[in-house]
Amino acid sequence: MSERLERLALALLQPGFEGMTAPGWLRHHIAGGLGAVGLFGRNIATPEQVAALTEELRRENPDLLVAIDEEGGDVTRLHVNTGSRWPGNLALGVVDDPALTESVARGLGRELAACGVNLNWAPSADVNSNPDNPVIGVRSFGAGPELVARHTAAYVTGMQAAGVATCVKHFPGHGDTAVDSHLGLPRVNASREVLAARELVPFHAAVAAGSKAIMTAHIVLPAYDTEQPATLSRAIMTGLLREELGYDGLIVTDAIEMGAIADTYGIAEGTVRAIAAGVDALCVGGGLCDEETVLHLRDALVSAVREGRLPEERLAEAAGRVHALAAWAKVGAAEPVDYGLGLDAARRALRVTGTVVPITTPAHVVELSPIANIAVGEQTPWGLGALLGDTLPGTTVARSRTTEPGLVDDQLRAAADRPLVVVVRNLDHHVWATEIVASLLAARPDAVVVEMGLPGAATPGAAHLATHGAATVCGIAAAEILTGRRLA
Repeated sequence: MSERLERLALALLQPGFEGMTAPGWLRHHIAGGLGAVGLFGRNIATPEQVAALTEELRRENPDLLVAIDEEGGDVTRLHVNTGSRWPGNLALGVVDDPALTESVARGLGRELAACGVNLNWAPSADVNSNPDNPVIGVRSFGAGPELVARHTAAYVTGMQAAGVATCVKHFPGHGDTAVDSHLGLPRVNASREVLAARELVPFHAAVAAGSKAIMTAHIVLPAYDTEQPATLSRAIMTGLLREELGYDGLIVTDAIEMGAIADTYGIAEGTVRAIAAGVDALCVGGGLCDEETVLHLRDALVSAVREGRLPEERLAEAAGRVHALAAWAKVGAAEPVDYGLGLDAARRALRVTGTVVPITTPAHVVELSPIANIAVGEQTPWGLGALLGDTLPGTTVARSRTTEPGLVDDQLRAAADRPLVVVVRNLDHHVWATEIVASLLAARPDAVVVEMGLPGAATPGAAHLATHGAATVCGIAAAEILTGRRLA
């Protein structure tokens, strides 16, 4: 019985690990019943290396799910060291061509499948109703429920056509939060009527489109449960998602070690409560990625069964859904990937205000770079300095993430007799950056401002570009407008 319970418990875990090759402890537990493995930026160097890694993992179990958090755009793991070749959700929502979204998702899915990945913890189906949201922003298709719904459905259709299961997130919606659940426990005080008309609309579309998995949100919704976050709430996981929305696929938690759960319940207790609530699988490993964590969570589930807190049948039901998804998501032959599609989509998403006179001589680029949220991370490069430097040799670049004494005067001197380009990201969220931009524009009204995050209410400057994301292709699209040249 002990071995059976341990295998059932292992089947529900989706852990991460350190390194570009599979450690021995991980291979051992895959052979012992581990249901899935999650890949993060720390595991990725090149597509060829990832393909070799996933092949190595599947030698222990050919039915293993290999998952990744690959949204495209700002949140990329496959292109963590270079920036994504695919625009993110906001860019696709701005274009508002569901056929394009479906094609981009299929292209990204083919790229993942070629690397041996068959479960993607994406897309975000959150309605970005709170523009001050600290963690969603450009990861959302937009602020309109119907817009988000049609693009969520298109994304599911496209990616799953490539043989990669989608995991639509963050149910029942993380868009109206003012707290990042990586760091704390958000609370959304909307009524059931508001939630039904806003947050839930894209998830109805995801269910109708046949998404193979849905990821939970670590947020409290008093309209359904006054105490427990959605991930741990039977009223939300079973009552709302299973019974009201009629969803019968795999339910996966957002990372169980995030602050909203770990700092409130602890990861072991959070794991047990999530499975009891109706969740089927536990994502863990963005931060915790060792054998000790895997054994800790496995043993917590086994103990809960033995203590009568958790029916064995609940573990078996959840494991059955894991195995059913693995049976669907068989890795097949690689299909060709059209990367030009990603750049074309980024070009279509770019919006220009005012008149941009093409830059033909070396410029000075000021990049204001706030600290990225945990989902985006600091490792992935972004901006325009390198691109403009390659195109216009002699271009100089300065990057700052805070107000420094003399910064504005220094940059104005560096830009003397040169075109000035000011690159920002989510300008409205950062007072220090807003003040720097205002000072630069006061002295240099001819400067061009490029917003690579969520555009704000005000458009600073006479000439302004909004890329709706910081993916590499979004930077290329902006550099093409600035220089008047096709760069790819």
